[in-house]
Amino acid sequence: MIPFSVLDLSPITEGGSPAQSFRNSRDLAQHAERWGFVRYWLAEHHGMPGIASAATAVLIGHIAGATSTIRVGAGGIMLPNHSPLVIAEQFGTLESLYPGRIDLGLGRAPGSDPVTARAMRRNLAGDVDDFPQDVHELMEYFADAPQGAVRGRVVAVPGQGLHVPVWILGSSLYGAQLAAAFGLPYAFASHFAPAQLMQAIELYRATFRPSAQLAKPYVMLGFNVFAADTDEEAAYRSTSMQQAFVNLRSGHPMRLPPPVDGYRERIGAPERALLDSVLSCAAVGAPGTVRAQLQAFIARTGADELMITSQIFEHAARLRSYELTAALREASGA
Repeated sequence: MIPFSVLDLSPITEGGSPAQSFRNSRDLAQHAERWGFVRYWLAEHHGMPGIASAATAVLIGHIAGATSTIRVGAGGIMLPNHSPLVIAEQFGTLESLYPGRIDLGLGRAPGSDPVTARAMRRNLAGDVDDFPQDVHELMEYFADAPQGAVRGRVVAVPGQGLHVPVWILGSSLYGAQLAAAFGLPYAFASHFAPAQLMQAIELYRATFRPSAQLAKPYVMLGFNVFAADTDEEAAYRSTSMQQAFVNLRSGHPMRLPPPVDGYRERIGAPERALLDSVLSCAAVGAPGTVRAQLQAFIARTGADELMITSQIFEHAARLRSYELTAALREASGA
């Protein structure tokens, strides 16, 4: 049995609002804790009409304050958008408030379009090429204080000595190499960019160097689940995510739309190919169907943990999907 966790994009639905998204996230996190999910991660995105988690550290604090045992973290913070010191202080604060429950996943993508990325980064000297150095600097802020006073040393307060667990996120071979070199756990975004999944896992495991944080490789994989009481209902619910994904890749991001019947029949071959790719890392159906798809994916990848995301329009149906997924893990040892 491997652990299951939750990735929440805090979706803004058509007709909804960020305030409602935050209430839904809080409710889902409380249910996920009761159902035995290990982590609850939120992702940094900017300028996206359908994603409310731009101020990721603020929302992590909101979720951590509404729960008591589940780990809460970033999946992830897009580090080139920030100075490492600011992130160290933010997550040092979170770790001080909720000790032993905070994770920090780091990515190097902007989490936005190029215009928005420039607006965020205009006062930062570095760029994505500085990502390895920025990760190292950030980890140093969490390290123990050196022996004796060091004049001119920058200190994260709070942050120093808190050893907040750091993860590397990625959807290509770059992140796998960096995670292996630093001896950090690796989270692959197979739920939306599965093309290099198997290559990345193999590279990470083959080149991993043990570190103070991690003795052996640890791989967590993003995975879409649309579970319902019947295969037909699950397929219908999954069309909200399908519409949003096609629109995003077409350059027209939108709020999460309601599900529709016969969506695949309405789109062209290029759009169907996009969906075939992303749904290669998905389980859609009633419990028996989802169980088989989960087991096949875990067997194929050897994942140490799955990060489950369920982009479902109706909050009650989304809760039901996670509830069924948790029950499958307990019943089958997926």
